[in-house]
Amino acid sequence: MDVLTATLKRLEILFTDFENIYFSVSGGKDSSVLVQLANRVAQKLNKKFDALFLDQEAISKFTIAHINELKELSQIRRFYHICLPLEEDNACSVFEPQWIMWDKDCKDRWVRGLPQTPDVFHEDNHPFKLFKKGISDLEFYPMFSDWYQEAHGGPIANVIGLRADESIQRRVFLNNRYNETYKGLRWSLHQSKNTTGNEYIYKFYPLLDWSFADIWACVGQLDLKFNPIYEYMFKAGMPFVDMRICQPFGIEQRKGLQLFAKTEPETWEKVLNRVSGANFGSLYAKTKLLGHLKTNKPKQMTWEQYCCFLIESLSLTSIEVAKWYADKIEVTLKYHKQKYNQDITDAMVNKGKEYISWCYVSRVLEKNDFWCKKLYFKESKAGYALLEKLKAKNVEL
Repeated sequence: MDVLTATLKRLEILFTDFENIYFSVSGGKDSSVLVQLANRVAQKLNKKFDALFLDQEAISKFTIAHINELKELSQIRRFYHICLPLEEDNACSVFEPQWIMWDKDCKDRWVRGLPQTPDVFHEDNHPFKLFKKGISDLEFYPMFSDWYQEAHGGPIANVIGLRADESIQRRVFLNNRYNETYKGLRWSLHQSKNTTGNEYIYKFYPLLDWSFADIWACVGQLDLKFNPIYEYMFKAGMPFVDMRICQPFGIEQRKGLQLFAKTEPETWEKVLNRVSGANFGSLYAKTKLLGHLKTNKPKQMTWEQYCCFLIESLSLTSIEVAKWYADKIEVTLKYHKQKYNQDITDAMVNKGKEYISWCYVSRVLEKNDFWCKKLYFKESKAGYALLEKLKAKNVEL
């Protein structure tokens, strides 16, 4: 059975078993294909569904135009267009590691005006009781799921256009044998274990086994609509793995900022005035300066000395950020010493003897990897507390 046939059968299962379904759409190729396939299946079964779009303000005009196309799908019952002040990573700046979209305090610098359509949820009309300005999208999505389930009652399905072949992390996540699923379907996940405990919320990934080529083959064969930004990416010679349209300021996503600047100069001018370090990211995201592929150091320094130099440079402008990185590195050094009974060296990683080197640590600093994920750390309450402190400090200045 080919992946298209399998996915159509999966969607039929969802529309048969659930009365209330919403699809998370981003304007990207995967979610766009999925919601259009769902519309065909729903039309065949005489069903309706909802859609959720998180508008990140500083995004391409092509993405917004494509979202408006998707809003016209015949079987969409309600489209939730979210324009709330959520926090996103900004790997283009060490001074503002995160930025807040649709922040009223920066209204005079917004990249776009607030959409004036009835489907928009903004800071003044949203129904989410626990919402507060500056939470992350990772906090908002389960909040929306809980609200949606409470509003409709009974089991609800959140359908996401996520493919396992995009990263090893996604593959591991979706194939975890400890996942609690819906009726044993391996492309499903019971959300309650990871959030508030609402037992009626399920996530589904019907595109689980699709490849990049499958997506575009489906677009061509079924004559589906797609975001035209991908045509510009292709013509610019951008590698397939870098073709992302989500918020463009993350560690991986910033590699597309240069194309953003070239294709939409009128939008880009506003982005420069809105997001700290955006121009810096567009110029250097694909260079050694920001740890892309390789890194470099002054010849007279060792990699350890270079790391110390980077930390000291950070301390000149933000002692808090410098200490944050220093603490993470110290934990890493202690763990490595305990595990391998030796200190890390300047040499590249020698598998079996050590898992990290000073060269590797320097790339973490160059990349502005605030959460130090390359050192195997995750988001933490302490990190969010520091970000709040930095935001308050910037407001005072």
